[in-house]
Formats: sequence, structure tokens, C-alpha cells
Amino acid sequence: MISVGMLAKIRRMHLRDGLSIREVSRRTGLSRNTVRQWLRQEGVTEPKYPKRETLSVVDAWAEYLGVALKADAHRPVRERRTAKMLYEQIRALGYAGSYARVTAWVRRWQAAQDVAPRRAAFVPMSFELGDAFQFDWSCEYVFIGGLRRRLEVAHTKLAASRAFWLSAYPAQSHEMLFDAHARAFEAFGGIPRRGVYDNMKTAVDKVGVGKARSVNARFQAMCSHYLFEPEFCNPASGWEKGIVEKNVQDRRRQVWREAAERRWADLEALNAWLGERCRACWAETAHPEWSSLTVAEVLQDEQARLMPCPKPFDGYVEQPVRVSATALVHFQRNRYSVPTRHVNEVLSLRVYPQTLVLVADGAEVARHARSFERELTFYDWQHYIPLVQTKPGALRNGAPFKVMPEVLQTLQRHLLRNAGGDRVMAQVLAAVPVHGLEAVLVAAELALEAQRPSAEHVLNVLARLKEGMPMIQEWAKPAMALSEEPRADVQRYDTLRGVRP
Repeated sequence: MISVGMLAKIRRMHLRDGLSIREVSRRTGLSRNTVRQWLRQEGVTEPKYPKRETLSVVDAWAEYLGVALKADAHRPVRERRTAKMLYEQIRALGYAGSYARVTAWVRRWQAAQDVAPRRAAFVPMSFELGDAFQFDWSCEYVFIGGLRRRLEVAHTKLAASRAFWLSAYPAQSHEMLFDAHARAFEAFGGIPRRGVYDNMKTAVDKVGVGKARSVNARFQAMCSHYLFEPEFCNPASGWEKGIVEKNVQDRRRQVWREAAERRWADLEALNAWLGERCRACWAETAHPEWSSLTVAEVLQDEQARLMPCPKPFDGYVEQPVRVSATALVHFQRNRYSVPTRHVNEVLSLRVYPQTLVLVADGAEVARHARSFERELTFYDWQHYIPLVQTKPGALRNGAPFKVMPEVLQTLQRHLLRNAGGDRVMAQVLAAVPVHGLEAVLVAAELALEAQRPSAEHVLNVLARLKEGMPMIQEWAKPAMALSEEPRADVQRYDTLRGVRP
């Protein structure tokens, strides 16, 4: 093989200096045939050789990789395996080569199949510490409660430090949006000056000309509470918040692949794990601009420039609901109980991500855990206590009272065996608003242990508990023992008459 410099020397000695091929061969040490061969190639100023085909360690896994890539081509983009994932799979099967060889093979395969991604050009962005954060949603699938569920994941990312926070929700509603901001700001330890969004419906009611936006009132209230300025991208210009857009792709590979392989008891367990995983990624990931520092280290510097977090925004969505004749309100195809005194009234329903609060005249009257299932009814049996005082017969088959504590259900079964037992049980339940549930449960348990399940006994125990008197249970006292055993002596009767022998 001949170098570019040697070829230039040969051409200069023969074509410019007029030296013969023999003389050039003598001075360069090359054979005359070699010199003659390169001089015959007119216009060639640098040597070119055919690329030598060599076997790569990846070639033994070419069939496996090709099948995997063809299968992924028929899957949604979010479910396709990356080169990193394929590398880990073949490595577990015995592959001993490097990750770079796998990525090179994947690129060649995509080019041959004409499926290589077309990459557009973008202007690089730069942000000062504490200046801005970017927000976006993504759709992911995981197993929760034994079922594969679709989740909406909120991505909040600081533009400077690249610290990010993930929160999963069943939907992209306002209350979910507000909760995601509260969690992210708490995790970051402060609030930047600006927030960058796309034109999501929970924030923008109408997109105007240019930068004109009709911003949702509740969203504006949240921005006012946290004191940051919202900015919205141009339509179809996701690159304007490209930092969080890339975060969606990175987290699918880094976080959601593992999350999809696990089974989660509930959404809170998943969000707790996501928080731990986010913090771990901060410590493991090098900052893209300052490679000697991790994201966690840059975040420490940025926290000094963030505004301290105020108390969380009361991020509920309010709507009116009418109470039915059975003291139930309807929300998202489920039913929730309220106190019976509000029957046929219109109450205010405040919707939170995990809770539903019913308000009348500015005061809370009922609270329930929110369910995202359908066609279910959720009772608070205490809401119906005033009603059974006038309708005690409803206790026998009343659906709300099937969720009472087990002690009260056992007491009810004992009382309903006798005539008028429903009225007696109604008297016991009437004591709950007066004495408290815990005290009534203690009294009912003592009455059952004494085998004296009656309203009088329960109320007597409650009175003793209220007055702080000791709970003396006469039936539990030990039997009295005789100090002198009786004797069969008839003469003892004379002592009763005062007669002496």
C-alpha cells in the first residue's frame, strides 16, 4: 500500500523533475512496476483501495438482530426496542462484542431497509440557571392492580440543569395538571421564572394569531399562585420545547421499559417508585453541557436561583351536582353518598386527583376517595344515621350499613334476632355522632363480650367512658370464697337462741 505523500513524491519527480521510472524507483525504494502502475492513473492524486470485508463479532447475531428489528417495525414507536436494549438481549445470550458494533450494525440494517430515521435540523437552545422549565405529557402502559392500564405521564424538566420529574395519572385533566406542578416544584426545591408549554387544552382555550392565546382561568390562577410566567409554543413546533420532548423519548428507554415489566398495586406505589427513579437518574446522568458534572450537581447550583415554594396550589376543579333521593351524587358514572339532610339540594363538587370533596354553603359535608372505575357506588354509612332514626326498618337490608365496622355488624345481627331489634340498633348508631365512632366501637365490643348486647348496656358503657369512670364489669369478678367451711352440727342452732349447754 502506498501513502498519499509517496504518491505525490512519485508524481513530482517524474512529471515535474523529468526523472525516469528507473531513477524514481531507485530513489523511493519502490518497484518499477509499482511506480509505473500509479503513473498510468492520470488525475489520481491520492490512492484508493477497495474496502476489505472482514467478519465482525456481530455477524454471528445478524439473524437474531434482523428478526427483532423486523418485528419492531410492526409495533408502535413507543414499544420498539432501542439498540441498547438489543445489545443487552444478545449480551445475555453470549455476545462478547462492544455496544458500538451493535449500533453500527443497526444503522447499516436501517439504511439497507430504507427505514433510517430522517432527522431534521434545529437551532440549539441555551437557558440560564433558574430561568425556565418545560412541561409535556406522554402516554404509557403499565400493569396496575392486575390490569394493563393506559396512563398519562406528566414530564416537568428544568431547562438549565436538566433535572426532571415524572408523575402518572389516569387522565390529562386540570386537577392532574395542577398536582403534577406541585409535585415537581417540591422535588426541584423551587420554581423557575418561566414555564414553556404546548397548546394543551387544559391551559389554552383558544389559539390566536401569532403568540395570542386565550388562557384558561384556572391555569392562570395556578401560574399566579406560583408566580411564574407561562409561554406557549407555536402550533406544530415541538422543537421549541425540545428539552422535554427528548425527555419523553429518554425516559421510555430509561424508566418505562422497567416499569412496564413490573406489577403495581396502585397508582401511588408507581408514583413513589418514579420519584426514586428520577432522583437516581439525576445522580447517574452527566450534564450535556458540563460533562464533568451530573444533573444532580448542576441542580444544586440552580436551586439557589429558584423561587422558594409556597404552599401547594389548591388545584381542584369545581362543578355543581344534585343530590338524589337516596342521598347520592353522580360523577363520572359513579355514585357517592352525602348526608341525608342534603337530599334534593345542589352541592358543589371539588374534584382532586385522588379525592372528591362535597361542599355546601362553603363548608365541607362529605369526602370520598376518587375511583376511576365505572358503575360503582361508594357509601359512608354515617351519612344515613339520622334517617334510620325515623326508618329503623331500613337497617335490615340497607346497602350503606353493609360497610359498617365488623363489630357493629356483629352487634346488629344479635339485636335483629329479637323483636324491635332494629330500633335498638338505631339507638346505638345514634350515639356515633354524639360520642364518636371509636367510643361506640369499644362499647359495642364490651357488650358483645359480656353477652349483653342491648342499647342500654352500650349507652351505659359510653356514659362511663365519657365520665372517665373505671369500667367495672361485675360479671367478670371472681367468685367469693368462704372463710369457714360449714359443718353439719345441729347444736349450732342453739346458739341462735342464746341457750348454753
